[in-house]
Amino acid sequence: MKASRAVAAFDSSTGMLRALSRFLAGRDIPAIGQLPAALEPPLSGLLGTVNRLPTAAQERVYAASGWAEAIPVRRAGDVRSEALSAWVTGHYPRRRYPMIFIGSTNGALVHLAAALDAPWLPQTLLLPVRRRGVAPDDPHGDLAAVRDAGRALLAANPDLALHHMHDPNQDRLMIAGMTYFRVKWSRLPEAYRRFIHDHLAPGGTLVAVDCTLRWPTTRIDDRYVFQFGALGDATPEEYRQGGPRVADLLARYGAPVRRWDPPAADGESPEAEWGLQPALLDDLTTFAGQHRIDLHLLRFDTPQRLSPAVADLYRAWYANRGLPTGRLLVESFLLLDPWQALRTGSVPYWAVFGTETFRAGLEAYLDATDPYDEIRILLFNHGTDSIGLGSAESWQRTADRARKIGVLTGADATAYPRDFASLVRSHRELSKIRTHYPMPLPLDAADTAAMLTTQEQIVWRPAT
Repeated sequence: MKASRAVAAFDSSTGMLRALSRFLAGRDIPAIGQLPAALEPPLSGLLGTVNRLPTAAQERVYAASGWAEAIPVRRAGDVRSEALSAWVTGHYPRRRYPMIFIGSTNGALVHLAAALDAPWLPQTLLLPVRRRGVAPDDPHGDLAAVRDAGRALLAANPDLALHHMHDPNQDRLMIAGMTYFRVKWSRLPEAYRRFIHDHLAPGGTLVAVDCTLRWPTTRIDDRYVFQFGALGDATPEEYRQGGPRVADLLARYGAPVRRWDPPAADGESPEAEWGLQPALLDDLTTFAGQHRIDLHLLRFDTPQRLSPAVADLYRAWYANRGLPTGRLLVESFLLLDPWQALRTGSVPYWAVFGTETFRAGLEAYLDATDPYDEIRILLFNHGTDSIGLGSAESWQRTADRARKIGVLTGADATAYPRDFASLVRSHRELSKIRTHYPMPLPLDAADTAAMLTTQEQIVWRPAT
């Protein structure tokens, strides 16, 4: 099976890979990298029509779009690790780089890599697997329906670990017709080895990115764990024990239950989407030693931990270039564009998701820094009124902290979180900002590491 068919186009790793690789090729990312910019106007019109449908119809359209991407459950064993890794490396321009990142997925890292002229090789990819007849609130049914497919996938790929993720809160529309198989390399795949050998500049640095976030899991096999729930606003305890917010969500969606009954957790594992499987670090260390490559470790505890640090880095970078520092671009999930950020002189701040937890993190950052003249916020629409989701009005209040311009860019606040046209409109609106600054020379890696590690819970050091 072709990797481009197996890997989800709507996932964080894929979206960030597209954004960074296009930046390194000197391009922005219209329509989240799915279509040329010339097709944005008609696509925006089409998605705007979807916005006007009744809520139930909107949700069906959104779920159907994801289902169409998923592979049949019987084909899971046809996926090959080497094809996946070659697909990843095939995104990047063929030239030498002073640094290469490898590991955890992270939006702020994309901007950090862009500033350092560095590609990033993800450890984790999402393989959506099509299946029917399982309700979103039936985790046992999901596991039973695809357990054999997961084992077939692992039998064909001994270098992969499978984190089977089931989140009926944030992903309930998508998982009505598919399963989320997140695969993580436990060894450095051959395509990654070749890429590093061929494209890391002499004397360059390899940086392992380690987000240490963990989540309760159920072990199915040696390399197979089942994760119920995921990072957002709901806690692991709410996912497993229930509570008022869970009962309210289930009542709003007409579920026959008021709490979930997942398989019992028997341990913790790296969080499926964001965490790093540490076995890869051991293989990286061996590889770097064999090839006399300088290996560093960038470690942090939660995905958003890097966001204020990278924002501060960019603001200082602009100041050192003699540019204005009063424009903030807030991004979420896979809605990010390092080219437009640098073109417009915008300080990037990645908010992970649109929940109140991540909005509070942005508010804390704004409390601790000099005021911004302009704040533009890109809200990712995931189609679900999930637990703790911040309203468009609350995000607008945060944008209103700007001294001059505070907007939800490309957003229809009345349609959020089902404003699917915003996936196209956000780029079109950013493109209208007339300010154009030349792309700068890359930052100095040593100075960058020193600045990042002034923040709590961020470590950047030699790996050995």
